[in-house]
Amino acid sequence: MTIVKRISPGSAFKVALVSYAILGFIAGVFCSLIALTGVSFAPHAHLPFAGAIGLFAVIVCPIVYGLIGGIAAVIGALLYNLAASWVGGLEVDIS
Repeated sequence: MTIVKRISPGSAFKVALVSYAILGFIAGVFCSLIALTGVSFAPHAHLPFAGAIGLFAVIVCPIVYGLIGGIAAVIGALLYNLAASWVGGLEVDIS
């Protein structure tokens, strides 16, 4: 049995940043598709920038998701470290 006594907040931030940025990119692609589909189905709506805003989501979503996920991971790592100092940490079987 191995015990995880501490999680580095910096390491947790890096892993979460990349993981959530990938999820944000996927969400941004879906947002873009929805925005572009809406523009094509409503040509009379006069939304000249809706397509550009939809494509902008591919850039903004990964950044926002990554930063928020990274910050949440740092907070989670700090809370884990505090709790692990009280009760001893997670016991993990590694083979």
